[in-house]
Amino acid sequence: MTKHNDEKHKIVIVGGGAAGLELATNLGTKLGRKGLAEITLIDAASTHIWKPLLHEVAAGTLDESEQVEYLQQGHRNHFYFRLGKMEALDRKKKQITVSPTLSESGEELIPRRTFIYDTLVMSVGSVSNTFNIKGVAEYCLFLDTTAQAFKFQKQLFESYLKSYIGKKSADIKPLSIAIVGAGATGVELAAQLYEVTNVLAIYGLNEKSTVKLTIIEAATQLLPALPIKLALATQQQLVNLGVVLKMGRRVTEITKEGITTSDGEFIEAELKVWAAGIKAPDWLKDLDGLETNHINQLVVDSTLKTNDDNIFAMGDCAACVWQGHNGNVPPRAQAAHQQASVLCQSIINRIKGRSLKKFVYYDYGSLVSLGKYTTVGNLMGNLMGTVSIGGFIAKVVYLSLYKMHQVAIHGYFRTTMLTLSNAFRRSVYKKIKMH
Repeated sequence: MTKHNDEKHKIVIVGGGAAGLELATNLGTKLGRKGLAEITLIDAASTHIWKPLLHEVAAGTLDESEQVEYLQQGHRNHFYFRLGKMEALDRKKKQITVSPTLSESGEELIPRRTFIYDTLVMSVGSVSNTFNIKGVAEYCLFLDTTAQAFKFQKQLFESYLKSYIGKKSADIKPLSIAIVGAGATGVELAAQLYEVTNVLAIYGLNEKSTVKLTIIEAATQLLPALPIKLALATQQQLVNLGVVLKMGRRVTEITKEGITTSDGEFIEAELKVWAAGIKAPDWLKDLDGLETNHINQLVVDSTLKTNDDNIFAMGDCAACVWQGHNGNVPPRAQAAHQQASVLCQSIINRIKGRSLKKFVYYDYGSLVSLGKYTTVGNLMGNLMGTVSIGGFIAKVVYLSLYKMHQVAIHGYFRTTMLTLSNAFRRSVYKKIKMH
């Protein structure tokens, strides 16, 4: 890695999600390796997991090798990684402040620091939108971060042990899990949990799965991103698995014991997962005058630039108008991937004194995986129009989206080796993590 040089153009990327890590990797390869810029990636976690896989982390089925160490990735691709959470911005001084990193006991491990930038990229992703509903923050689990997904995994296993181990069949009460939100995260998590509880039974923790899964959704249709035909097919598949669907039910309150809906029904649930909407982190709305919308997203123009010429935003935390459509570019992994590619070229152009590249979002469709049971979705293209797919073909396409992300950060050869390695590991080791 090249030596620090104050004359180099300083690029600071805040957030190591799909977009942030891809951008840091590409800029490190194209600029950092040649000593043309100093790239720094800042994130509150030390490892990266592709966010669409967090439901697998929560269920305990994701292979540990899918995690990417930021330090190792930076060393290999000529960018710096700094652990910490951004807490303030000073646009006049062109610097950001990162809060201290504390141990679990509260001991300060890394002091508060500041980082100077010439170009700042905000890529901090999104968090769950609780809509200020009573009890959500106190009693629900979330899947916004890897840490939250691991927390859910731990509570799932502990609740399973508490419910079944050492009890007579007559005394066993089904473990109740309620998921609020029938978008991709909620639906995929439900299918994954159904598979996991059956595997736990196979491992001898119980003779059979007696877990009650419930999905609660305010809308009358699940998976609004998919055509109604595919949504109904997915709904039927969930019903066949035994998942209870409460459609058209708005949540009004959540307690330790369960969930109350707008029609007065009380749904008992030991574990409650909130997946009913997203927003950008609250601290973005007071970030030294940067313009935000009603869900805290940073408003950007067609070049992904904010109202500050030196600051850009991408991914879920950016509000970018979707040209030719009503509303903004949707918060999807494919959008983050496209924005990272465009912004990489724009930053290179910016350093060379050339014009910024405009971002145009291409929607290639939506896919939802129900684990081993099925995958459904629709593909969109200029030649075919919109095509509905399912089963094996849909599963292959779904996996290819993740492989595109891996190729962007690892390259083709390394991605191939990782794929072969994971296939071998899955054939040898246990299907789930029980810790």
